[in-house]
Amino acid sequence: MSASPAPQLEMTPRQALNRLESDLGLTAKDLLGALSVDLRTLDRWLNGETCPQREARRRLVELLALSQRLCEAFEGPDDAREWLHASSRYLGGITPAEAVRSGRLDCIEAAFEVLESGISV
Repeated sequence: MSASPAPQLEMTPRQALNRLESDLGLTAKDLLGALSVDLRTLDRWLNGETCPQREARRRLVELLALSQRLCEAFEGPDDAREWLHASSRYLGGITPAEAVRSGRLDCIEAAFEVLESGISV
């Protein structure tokens, strides 16, 4: 049984990381946890020395897709950032950004789906 191929990244790693920082206000610390990499690896991506491989690329693509969904659902990046950095009762009082930092993109997706459905939590 062969593993599925890693998803394609439609931009350079530097562009992707810069977009996540500008659109969602995610810091390097947030991205380290979300992508399960160390600071040296993140720096190498930013400097164009290496590119994310399999799992890290998959997570980066997922994070970019989430960013796009948030920016489309809200009035734009400012409102998306505000939601991402506000305490969430659905997430037990932590912010979605804290869930990103711990690598729990599934939790953010679930919280966002609840928000989109109009359920108040």
